[in-house]
Amino acid sequence: MLERRIKKMERTIVLHNGVKMPIIGFGTWLAWILLVCKGKSLSDALDIALETGYRHIDTAYVYENEDVVGDAVQRFLNSGKAKREDLFIVTKLFGGFHRGDEVEPALRESLKKLKLNYVDLYLIHTPMSFKKSDKELVMLVDDHIIPDPVDHLETWKAMEEVYKKGLTRAIGLSNFNIEQMQRIIDNCEIIPHNIQVECHIYWPQNELFDFCQKYNISFTAYGPIGSPGRKESRLGVLGVADINKEPAPLEDALVKSIAEMHKKTPAQILLKYLIQRGMIVIPKSTNEGRIKENFNNQICLHWQTDQSKNDYSISTGLGNILIFHLNRWIE
Repeated sequence: MLERRIKKMERTIVLHNGVKMPIIGFGTWLAWILLVCKGKSLSDALDIALETGYRHIDTAYVYENEDVVGDAVQRFLNSGKAKREDLFIVTKLFGGFHRGDEVEPALRESLKKLKLNYVDLYLIHTPMSFKKSDKELVMLVDDHIIPDPVDHLETWKAMEEVYKKGLTRAIGLSNFNIEQMQRIIDNCEIIPHNIQVECHIYWPQNELFDFCQKYNISFTAYGPIGSPGRKESRLGVLGVADINKEPAPLEDALVKSIAEMHKKTPAQILLKYLIQRGMIVIPKSTNEGRIKENFNNQICLHWQTDQSKNDYSISTGLGNILIFHLNRWIE
């Protein structure tokens, strides 16, 4: 079974190849857009995160901020406050590079932007592959992305090769379902080390999580507090009829009551719920106070919730399944 115990000092999950992955990471999806809107910089947010204690940084080719992440990482390393082996950097293969001969060049391009010799985890960002454009990230026709079907097994074989070459310490998937994962597992040489999907109290991903436990695959939850920043970004709300009508986990009455009971914030309760299940979380914030609050939740990991009716209700997902469709823009 996957080692899900959180060590008091290390606060990591051990992947099935022995690599240790910090349970709390700093997410950068939409961060560039949101920070520009607020007149700040992603560099500042990353500096704050690293100084606060984050050692796990999550980015992706499609976020178009790998160079900014790389600059921040180099500044921190050059300060002498950490060594490269202390950090855990995650990036992702873009859907336009799924063909076997495209995977390694894509990763090398990301490494160049990140100013690194290797990443710690490389994920296939989506199960969908897209046609590329010379001018834009993807080819659009009438505002719709044009698919370019590539067999997942072809892409995964190329992922295994970059892993063997030492360009990444671990490989995995993002936004894949059980059926897609099972086909890869049944035909692969190296079982994925990690899966990253949307997961929060309204979509607890119980079936997928149990599946991953069966195969010793670590589980990362993105959007762990409901991705409230989507309301400030056009990209985050494409395809959503009225985002203001979506339920907000941070405002959930039960979550707020549990937070009050334990003298914590709603965000800390939402993160605690996932961490306590054995998941890795990558909350995103552009606010200095919340960046620190989210990480300080890790320092207080050993505060205990009880098995009161309220705490049990949150552990079972509040009886609701509400999906925020964080990737709906690609439909």
